[in-house]
Amino acid sequence: MSRLNWYLRRLRAMSGPEIIWRAGRLRYRALNRPITWAAARSSIFGRVEPDWAGLLERFRDGTDRPVLLDRARAESLAVQCPDEVAAVVAAAEQVLAGKVRYFGYPLVGVGASIDWNFDAQSGIRWPSVNSERIDHRTAAGDPKWIWELNRLQHLPWLAQAWLFTGEDRFADAAFEHLDGWIEQQPPGTGIAWRGAFECGLRAISVAIAVQGLRTAPGLTAERYARIVTLLAESARRCWAERSLFSSANNHLIGELTGLAVVAILVPDLPDAVRWERDALAALAEHADRQILADGAGAEQAVAYQLFTVELLGIVYGLLALRGTPPPRLGAAITRSARYLALLVGDTDPQPRFGDDDGGFALRLGPEEVRTVREHLGIVNALLPDPAAARAATDTVTAAWWRAALGTASTAADSESGVASEVPGSGYAADGGLVVLRSRGRRITMDVGPLGYLSIAAHGHADALAVTLAADGVELIGDPGTASYYGHPEWRAAHRSTRAHATVTVDGMDQSVVAGPFMWSAHAGVRVRAVDIERGVVDAEHDGYRRLAEPVVHRRWLIAPPDRDAVAVVDLLSGTGIHTADVSWPLHPALEVSEVDGGQVAVVDGNPLLALAYAATVPLDTARVRGDEQTNLGWWSERLESREPSWLIGARCGGAGPFAVVTVLSLDAEPVRDLRIGLSGEEIRANWTEAGGRHTLTIDTSRDGSAELSSDR
Repeated sequence: MSRLNWYLRRLRAMSGPEIIWRAGRLRYRALNRPITWAAARSSIFGRVEPDWAGLLERFRDGTDRPVLLDRARAESLAVQCPDEVAAVVAAAEQVLAGKVRYFGYPLVGVGASIDWNFDAQSGIRWPSVNSERIDHRTAAGDPKWIWELNRLQHLPWLAQAWLFTGEDRFADAAFEHLDGWIEQQPPGTGIAWRGAFECGLRAISVAIAVQGLRTAPGLTAERYARIVTLLAESARRCWAERSLFSSANNHLIGELTGLAVVAILVPDLPDAVRWERDALAALAEHADRQILADGAGAEQAVAYQLFTVELLGIVYGLLALRGTPPPRLGAAITRSARYLALLVGDTDPQPRFGDDDGGFALRLGPEEVRTVREHLGIVNALLPDPAAARAATDTVTAAWWRAALGTASTAADSESGVASEVPGSGYAADGGLVVLRSRGRRITMDVGPLGYLSIAAHGHADALAVTLAADGVELIGDPGTASYYGHPEWRAAHRSTRAHATVTVDGMDQSVVAGPFMWSAHAGVRVRAVDIERGVVDAEHDGYRRLAEPVVHRRWLIAPPDRDAVAVVDLLSGTGIHTADVSWPLHPALEVSEVDGGQVAVVDGNPLLALAYAATVPLDTARVRGDEQTNLGWWSERLESREPSWLIGARCGGAGPFAVVTVLSLDAEPVRDLRIGLSGEEIRANWTEAGGRHTLTIDTSRDGSAELSSDR
């Protein structure tokens, strides 16, 4: 996509006030020239230099500020969780060896003296020019990799390694990296300063790491002055260049968190009081917007919900240490945790909806990805909650917060005795997700919006998608994100309707793509009925009304808690000739064999899932795995990596309206003699399975009308 086309489409996603604001931002950007560090220091402190030796002494003593990383807690953690501590030290050793790994890219060497503008993974060097002149969307390299390097999220590993071992080589390396970064990256120069979001995330890691190193011999008054200038300049940009209007998603939370952390940990800064006040007010407002009333994330992306809440958690935790925990942030964190606990239950696999870039708010542990259970462990350390505790697992991040706040370990693998209700089924009406749990299976159906705000940047075209896990094993799921910038064709496929467990009409996405992080038309979902007790969901979306001959896709999920078989009925209402692809993306561990009228998914020769299909128009089964041309049949656990997996289903077509039924069975064999008919306002499907003949009757004129009867 050309740069001009992107800007035109982006303009269409803006409101009138946003256009006016962005016009002002263009003027700001035109005047926003790179500056020297001396100029930055002068603009912050004026012509009279502060008493840096005195300020450093206050910093070392922790005067008027909370402290997270310190020697006494490190000694305690080394005793309580030696394996986690050893893993952090090993990560720090790898950094000392000059090796880093980001996303699904391989481990690469960056050397001891790091060139902060060089992408060692691709061999591309980003220009040291005015950051406003760098268009990361059209550049040859992957900006995610170079941004990750420049977030300096390895510094907390080095700080902890110094605290855990007492070896100055870790602290010295941290200071050398900071010295080199400051020398190479003056304010406003290079890709590292491209956007306030990067400033915010970097400031979080630098501030917390340097506080952990506050008593290290290498922290001189002059070095402290340079670091504080970096933090202050970053904080200034976090507010002046913050994301607003249609861009006010997790990026804004990252910017506000960076601003708050600098203000809280360096209260000697002239603007610290105002920064903290403004950041907390905005964080409270946007926490309520981005974490909905039922605890779901507004961005419709589980990974970004974890990221957003952990950003909020940093601010909450630091202020709790200071004795002033912000209640609105605490409420948002708690309701998010309870929603996420519903998704993972006791043994269910990681839920995967929407984008996932593997980003961390604060990287204290060496984990390469953040799981929901690890996240719940961190939240439970900040705000103990039985629902979070039940599903939580421990990390070194959670251990640090527990040690600082004095909270008890109530992670799922502890013997704390803390109990909560056994997770069951639920419906998050604000976020638009139904969870049906029975007979060892977890079924979800997405009945929510495409994403957040007008561009829905991190949403996928997966309206009415269904996932299935049984006995903790993922069977049908979301195939992941695959790529942002490194492989544009992967990105297009992985957020498409065809890649998800829903229906694609005429080969088109439900929503209209306008760019890699933008949708120009959103499929709107109407929930007709959700009956948790009966296991029935009835919903439709209007994404295909834009076709020359409009179509409405309506889906019924029928999963009675006392039955093994699950039925999914799709009705395509409208006129004209249309095709419909019913897709079921399978976990990569599953192999597939074709059987009469359907497919069977197996692991190591053991059948786990059988699918049978029927339609009121001609139908054929379909499957694809690892297709390099269409980029369908792939599964991605991490950004910029993928592996082949089966995308199975059925393709049918004819004159509308027509109906399709899929019956999923956890038995070894698919159901037999599956038939479906559509007559007026009635859909009737019947099949044979163990125990007799079953009939499903749906009255389309009545919301939620789905009756399953058996002739045994």
